[in-house]
Amino acid sequence: MDILPAIDLKDGKAVRLSKGLMDSAKIYSKEPWIVAKKFEDLGSKWVHLVDLNGAFKGEPANLEQIKKIRQNCNLKIEIGGGIRDEKTIKMYLDLGVDRVILGSIALKNPDFVKKMAKKYPIIVGIDAKEGKVAVEGWAEVSDMDATILAKEFSKAGVLGIICTDISKDGMLSGVNIDFSEKIAQASKIDTIASGGVKDINDIIKCKNSGKISGVVVGKAFYEGTLDLKKAFKLI
Repeated sequence: MDILPAIDLKDGKAVRLSKGLMDSAKIYSKEPWIVAKKFEDLGSKWVHLVDLNGAFKGEPANLEQIKKIRQNCNLKIEIGGGIRDEKTIKMYLDLGVDRVILGSIALKNPDFVKKMAKKYPIIVGIDAKEGKVAVEGWAEVSDMDATILAKEFSKAGVLGIICTDISKDGMLSGVNIDFSEKIAQASKIDTIASGGVKDINDIIKCKNSGKISGVVVGKAFYEGTLDLKKAFKLI
């Protein structure tokens, strides 16, 4: 199982939100690349980046910080937030990003995602509120069941699915293991749990699940409730 420490980018800074609300942003660093370097020093192989401004604009909005992270770290990078076309996918890969997360577009145009997955390293991001898929920076909640959308990509060639329970995200209230397992069962592909990690017990639960291939860690690191170095040794 992989642990993927997260950096959410807003106005060039590393922040964390609560339940995806932009006005809840708490700034943790004005130099996100320093945070990424810290993850590397603690033993991480990956950094999970989200361009929050991009998620709302539908186009990249924190490129300079992403470039700095790439230039200063040897971590593998996955990036999501506002990626809606092939040009943007290629641009990120040319910058040295290792895989690209397609979220809102996965609901609105699943055929596009399947087409891209045949050409590029693609992860599907499924964010849900009470089991229903949310899009556009979580500002809209659809009537599509998250497990049905997950099943759509079961044989599409995507590298995996990152599933986020929005009600848990940034709340330090524990990972929704049940939701993550349902996504894994529906998709039959690697599933990364996101949202709600509080402490080492959440890492252990994900590891013991047997169905979860990775977990995104955000606020638990920033608020000091999870010892990342200990977590990496555990897995």
